[in-house]
Amino acid sequence: MKFERSIIFSLLFLLGISVHGFGQSIEKILKLEDIYRENVYRDKGYGPIRWSKDSKAYFTFEPNKEMTGRDIVRYDVKTGKRSILYSAKTFIPEGESKPLPVSDYVWSNDNSKLLIFTNTRRVWRYKTRGDYWVLDLKSGKLKQLGKSVEPTSMMFAKFSPDDSRVAYVSKQNIYVEDINTGKVISVTSDGGSNIINGTFDWVYEEELDCRDGFRWSPDGGRIAYWQSDTKGIGIFKIIDNVDSIYPKIISVPYPKVGTTNSAVKIGVVSAGGGDTKWFDIPGDPRNNYLARMDFIPNSDDVLIQQLNRLQNTNWVWIGNTRTMALNNILTDKDKAFLDIHDNIKWLNNEKYFTWTSEKDGWLHLYLVSRDGKVDNLITKGDFDVVSINCIDDKSGYVYYIASPENFTQRYLYRSRIDGQGTAERVTPANFAGHNSYLIANDPKWAVHTFDNTVTPPRISLISLPSHEEIRLFEDNMESKKRYDQLGLNPKEFFKVDIGDVLLDAWMIKPVGFDPSKKYPVIFYVYGEPASSTVQDSWEGGDLWHQYMAQQGYIIVSIDNRGTKVPRGAEFQKCIYRQIGILASSDQSKAAQKISSMFSFVDSKRLGIWGWSGGGQMTLNCLFRYPDVYNTGIAVSFVSDQRLYDNIYQERYMGLPEDNIEGYKEGSPINFAKNLKGNLMIIHGTGDDNVHYQSFEMLVNELIKNNKMFSMMSYPMRSHGIYERENTSYHLRETMEKFWKSNLPSGGR
Repeated sequence: MKFERSIIFSLLFLLGISVHGFGQSIEKILKLEDIYRENVYRDKGYGPIRWSKDSKAYFTFEPNKEMTGRDIVRYDVKTGKRSILYSAKTFIPEGESKPLPVSDYVWSNDNSKLLIFTNTRRVWRYKTRGDYWVLDLKSGKLKQLGKSVEPTSMMFAKFSPDDSRVAYVSKQNIYVEDINTGKVISVTSDGGSNIINGTFDWVYEEELDCRDGFRWSPDGGRIAYWQSDTKGIGIFKIIDNVDSIYPKIISVPYPKVGTTNSAVKIGVVSAGGGDTKWFDIPGDPRNNYLARMDFIPNSDDVLIQQLNRLQNTNWVWIGNTRTMALNNILTDKDKAFLDIHDNIKWLNNEKYFTWTSEKDGWLHLYLVSRDGKVDNLITKGDFDVVSINCIDDKSGYVYYIASPENFTQRYLYRSRIDGQGTAERVTPANFAGHNSYLIANDPKWAVHTFDNTVTPPRISLISLPSHEEIRLFEDNMESKKRYDQLGLNPKEFFKVDIGDVLLDAWMIKPVGFDPSKKYPVIFYVYGEPASSTVQDSWEGGDLWHQYMAQQGYIIVSIDNRGTKVPRGAEFQKCIYRQIGILASSDQSKAAQKISSMFSFVDSKRLGIWGWSGGGQMTLNCLFRYPDVYNTGIAVSFVSDQRLYDNIYQERYMGLPEDNIEGYKEGSPINFAKNLKGNLMIIHGTGDDNVHYQSFEMLVNELIKNNKMFSMMSYPMRSHGIYERENTSYHLRETMEKFWKSNLPSGGR
């Protein structure tokens, strides 16, 4: 009998299946190819959902049962009644047999037309370029816009307030097209080469999230827009060696630290064409950023936000688009840096607007009068507002995400707009983890998504503020079952006291963990202000780290000071002018503390890895603390902070001429000579964000100092290294092989 069981177990092992104890359920082994080739563990989503204007229904895409293409489907909120609003057949152009692949759509203001975005193309991060069509909902006729411009070159099309015209950008100029007559007016004509109208250069898009660069006036008579002059910006050239027999050179205007910016200005032009009038905003246009601009509802005025180059001062201007007069109504300042927030809503007949600030040490929402003289706190308490979900002047409440007690989790709260009372938690206690909400215009309804480290996204319709579940959209129980069958150990959250501060961390232990043995640890790090790694969220099950834990490693991640967590301004901004310095110190202290906290940690087998800012942090830890870490993998990293873009790096480090020591000490390339352990560096040669130049400069420095290392380049892959066939699988298998060869796995 024992012999038969051993044969069965051996066969199951060869088939990739394990059994945890005789008589127990059979559990599958997590395989790399199942994660990155077969997508076995992909979760299901729902939607995308958008709310009707009256909040009585929601709409989503669903596959058409008779043909390729998707229907736009309407669901009644109360009853759940389903009806096909627009079949895929509706989107078949005259003379064609297949429907348009609808990527996005927008209703006209009077709900008589539908603006359809199709044939989309990627512009750096997102698909913001393509073709636009208008569907007349009464006649059912489809009409293509932009026939006079280059195909798939249209961007940011939007209806005029009276729905008779559509404005859009093509090839760096703004056009207005009459829907009925097809007449097209070129509102701007100087775009092209170094002049960009109605959209932005690379760095504005990447670091200020600026893409759509024009606005209709409320009366439809004028268009306010940004213009960027990229003349004088350094041009970075990316070499494509793989797509033709001769190299192709891709030129990207990319301002690096301390170098010249685009000259950006905001102008106003008649929607019928003519000369542009420009706002005379004080300050050098190449050394200030016009980060936001929008019309105040029912007004000739625009609200403009202007950041100085150091990004520690935000001047808020009201500009009249007829007289071009400017009035500075608010100036927000910080001793370190400021972030831009898109939480402005005009209330009480445009007499007040909401404003987000950290001026009291916490990120809060305020109510400010139009003249800037009244400034009242709305979200009271010693906590950060993570994001604003809904500002409803009818009910008198603002709904927002916060987590005062646990920085690894997220919950829905609400506060009175008049500032009375205290913050009220809306999310029930049984939803411990991450919670997000898509709230209707009338905040009686919301789509709620809940997840945590062991729970894949659960998506449902709820009522507010009771949080009663009305309808379940997706519970991802199949994903949960597949995950549970793997028999993996969940993340364990804990605190690390490094003396100066208490840090959040998590740990994944290997399958079959034996506390009497000592295991190698791989630390996963990010450590910069843009993100956080220690969150009680699903993240697809974090299967890469679970896979490596299954190979016999303990995986740990720590959020050092300066990471993007809701712990107040002091925690986030203490890293100002010392990116890579304080954070790597925190990480090394935490690594040593964890080695003493847990007897099963092998302090002689500590590895570290990270991507992007985490790649830079990995290098800083390896080079600055070579006696703590002995193995590391750095992916898509910045080796010298002077090589990165100016908006991001100067926001956190200041200007290079004013912080020479900080830039030197924070750049790992200056400490490459200290490398003692094993290092692998990985980069995509087509990375437009963190350039391959950063990789080659570090390679050169390591060679100069006779340091042995491993390297892998991925031709014409971007910052995420995922494009082209088999890339993700190859990357992860490369990393696995390096870990196993240089940081022996398993308990000893």
